[in-house]
Amino acid sequence: MSALAVSNAVLWIVVVALSLALLAVVRQLGVLHERIAPVGALMLANGLKVGEGAPRLEVPDLDGRTQSVGGARSDGRSTLLVFVSPTCPVCKALLPVLKTSRGSERDWLEIVLASDGETAAQREFVTAQKLDDFPYLVSTPLGMAYQVSRLPFAALIDAQGVLRARGIVNSREHLESLFEAKRLGFGSIQEYFEAAARDRAA
Repeated sequence: MSALAVSNAVLWIVVVALSLALLAVVRQLGVLHERIAPVGALMLANGLKVGEGAPRLEVPDLDGRTQSVGGARSDGRSTLLVFVSPTCPVCKALLPVLKTSRGSERDWLEIVLASDGETAAQREFVTAQKLDDFPYLVSTPLGMAYQVSRLPFAALIDAQGVLRARGIVNSREHLESLFEAKRLGFGSIQEYFEAAARDRAA
C-alpha cells in the first residue's frame, strides 16, 4: 500500500508540474501574439506594381466565352482575380473562404477564378468543388500577364482597372488583408505597418 501511495503522489506531482508548464507556454503564446503584427498576403518583390493599371486581356472562360479582365467596370465593383489549380491542395483549402467572401463582399466585389491546363481537368475541378457560381477563366497568357509564380495568388483590381493589392493568399487572413490594404490605400498590410512605424519614429 505504501508503494501505491508513493506512486500516486509522484503522479500527482507530475500532473501539477505539467499543468504549470502548459500554463506558462499558453501565457507566452499570448504575449507573442500581441507583439507580432498581423500577417497579410505574401507580397512578391518582383512583378506588377500596385497603383498601376492592371493588364487588360480578353480571355476565354470554361465555356469558351470571351471575358474581359483588368479594365474599368461599369458597375463600379472591384475584381478579385484568384489564380488556382486543380492540383494545388492549398487552393482547395482556400475555396470555402472564397465562397464565403463572394457572398459577404458582393456589393463591391466580384471574385473571378483563373487557371490553366486541360479543360477536362478544370471541369472536373469546378464540379467537384462546386464552383459553378464563380466566373472561371482558363488562360495561360493571363497568368503570365499577372506574373503568377506561386499559387494561390490573388490580384485586387478596382473599378477603374487599377491594381490595388496583390500577393500569395494561403488563408482567410491573407485574403482579408487584401481588402483591408485597399481600404487603407496601401499595396499590402505589411506596407501599412511599415508606414505606421516610420510615422511613429518621425
